[in-house]
Amino acid sequence: MIHIHQHEDVACLEGIVRVGDWESAIYVYMTDGMLVDTGPKVLEQALIHRFQEASFDSVVLTHSHEDHVGTASWIAQHKQVPFFIHEKGVNICSQKALYPFYRQLTWGIRDPFVAQPLGDVHHSRSLEWKVIGTPGHAHDHIVLLDEMNGRLFCGDLFMGVKTKVILREESIPTLMNSLRTVLTCDFQSIFCAHSGYHPDGKTRLQQKLEHLENLSGEILHLHSQGLSSREINKQLFPSKPLIIAASSGEFDSLYIVTSVLAEHLPLPKPDNIREG
Repeated sequence: MIHIHQHEDVACLEGIVRVGDWESAIYVYMTDGMLVDTGPKVLEQALIHRFQEASFDSVVLTHSHEDHVGTASWIAQHKQVPFFIHEKGVNICSQKALYPFYRQLTWGIRDPFVAQPLGDVHHSRSLEWKVIGTPGHAHDHIVLLDEMNGRLFCGDLFMGVKTKVILREESIPTLMNSLRTVLTCDFQSIFCAHSGYHPDGKTRLQQKLEHLENLSGEILHLHSQGLSSREINKQLFPSKPLIIAASSGEFDSLYIVTSVLAEHLPLPKPDNIREG
């Protein structure tokens, strides 16, 4: 079932994905004839009715992860509207999806589709949206800023103030730089792909940055005391979320530690840091 919330002239389509005892909200947004992200394949049947009755002229994707682009192929076949994504995501979208089985089970298997590269701005029917590259979570991640109304579609840039696990390929220092870039902009509210609408969104993003800065400081301090990356991970993240085992280690708090150390220390190979 899809629940619809209205905030600041934005239709917020909320779906819930459940696997066993785990569940996650995922949001698709519509405003001014523009669709932001498409939701995962497993929610396609629930979303189709909403897409059929909606009027939109373009689809902007915050990045190419399968929970954000899963229904794109259906939209492409039935709505004939253009898709836009960061240039680094264009080839990914055009190819068969390759990601681990647990993610296929969770989000479904998305089909290939054609997307065009985003420029510095994107125009919906009556508004101009500033496109800001925000790598860290994904190399092709962007956010959309409506400077006129102070709104930000932030994809997976936020998700929550505290970060407990990340993907192997994510970078905390890169994410922090992206947060700093976005925080120089003028906006108030954010529309997050997993936690929804936050009227105090800029404050939330600032809190996230401060948390990551403090966490990075702790990691570097513990390393200076002679602790290995695994020892630091055990001390800072004593509990182990189920996603670590379920993903066979593709998600882990250890990568928070190793990405910080790899950025700040003159060590030859990140793999050596991971071994700790």
